[in-house]
Amino acid sequence: MAMNDYRMNEYRSYPTIIDAPREETTSLLAKVLGITAVGFLITAFGVTTAPAWGTLPGMILVLGLVFGINFARKANPALGLGLFFALAYFMGWEIGPLIQRYIHAFGSTLVFNAAATTGAGMAVMGCISYLFNINYRRIAGIGFAALLLLIIAGIASMFFHFLTPDTYSWLTLGIFTLLTVGDFARIRAGGDGASAVSLALSIYLDAINIFLAVLQLMGGRRSRD
Repeated sequence: MAMNDYRMNEYRSYPTIIDAPREETTSLLAKVLGITAVGFLITAFGVTTAPAWGTLPGMILVLGLVFGINFARKANPALGLGLFFALAYFMGWEIGPLIQRYIHAFGSTLVFNAAATTGAGMAVMGCISYLFNINYRRIAGIGFAALLLLIIAGIASMFFHFLTPDTYSWLTLGIFTLLTVGDFARIRAGGDGASAVSLALSIYLDAINIFLAVLQLMGGRRSRD
């Protein structure tokens, strides 16, 4: 649920521009994917160095860094990039203990398969966004409303237990698939004036949420076998 909170903090309203010259979007996409790829490598390092008590400190630091990136994204792009890489490292702290538990319970192959599935899915969603004209403002509005409802339902389920972990993961997967398509469509449209770091943050948080949902679903299926 914490990952969902970060994604909501990063959300903004988008205009209805749905296309831009292809040479401009190709350059922007390359920058976004490059920044995101480095971020994932840093996160992997953060996971390997995360202390057993790192989840709560990592969560607090990541939340603060999301706000910091949104504040610095226009005033100081270089600072925004540095904050993004710091966020990527401490995201490793936050999710590291969870990933280590999955590795101990099911082996590292499960985590690798979840990461590979996430990467393949992100590639497919990026292709869909570039093959079709998508109104990303509408997608973002629907995704934001659905994410808000999911967070409310997740909080309520802590007390009334009407959502199983698998159900919550499937809903998370569906919502962030929608948001990912919208974010790639936004890049195709020229980014709406957002910096490459801000766009990379959106894609990164989408992928982290999808990865965690896929990991939960794979782990749940393995535990029932």
